[in-house]
Amino acid sequence: MEIMEAIASRQSLGLSVIIITKNEATRIAECLDSVRFADEIIVLDGCSVDGTADIARAHGAQVHEVADWPGFGPQKNRVLALATQPWVLSIDADERVTPELQAEIIETLSRPDYDGYRIARLSEFCGKQIRHSGWWPDYVLRLFRRELSAFDNVSVHEQVLVNGRVGHLKSWFLHFPFENLDALVVKINRYSGAAAKAMALEGRRVSVFGLMRHSIWTFIRIYLLRRGFLDGRHGFVLAVTAASGSFLRYSKLMFLNDKADEQVKKK
Repeated sequence: MEIMEAIASRQSLGLSVIIITKNEATRIAECLDSVRFADEIIVLDGCSVDGTADIARAHGAQVHEVADWPGFGPQKNRVLALATQPWVLSIDADERVTPELQAEIIETLSRPDYDGYRIARLSEFCGKQIRHSGWWPDYVLRLFRRELSAFDNVSVHEQVLVNGRVGHLKSWFLHFPFENLDALVVKINRYSGAAAKAMALEGRRVSVFGLMRHSIWTFIRIYLLRRGFLDGRHGFVLAVTAASGSFLRYSKLMFLNDKADEQVKKK
């Protein structure tokens, strides 16, 4: 009864939901429907051309639009700065809050023991829920006190930094990261480029032997050590594509190293 009363009286929850988007028209509606229990939903859209912003507004979200792209960490700090409630739930357009997770969040915020909470994600790939391959339970820190938290300013693989105690919730997000294999390949290519640039800025270098070693180890880690073989053919595909992503990331770093070396020689 207490949980149902909290749902009915949204003002008492003290929760902002924040989302960043870019051309997420096919996924944003279901995401927003799953977080209607929050006091406010804020979407920061990167000037989508597929109607994402209009869909978000139609589903009750506050929508703000920005044209530039500073990277995932800075972009999420931008949307975090727009939140007004004491607690924040950060969610991506490809994630859904289950009824069980909704109930647990409401109950947790009524008597919080921590300043932030990690939430597991159960991900689906090409019609199959992946329970191995390093994809489960895939805890991410997404529920946190606004005034004690911020995202690190990195271009990819951003994380929430909480100045306080962090716990775990028992329920999980549903995660639909890739509509098909093509989408996975596109993301691997995009992320590998951003990661290579970040590593180059840190002064990291790699040889041909190094990129081969990273790729082979990635396959072994995911398919054997993380038991990807238990996910059947889906697990094999995920291990191979992860290894390919590692190969691309370090290949791009190698060529960035070469370019930097050439510039040094010209000086």
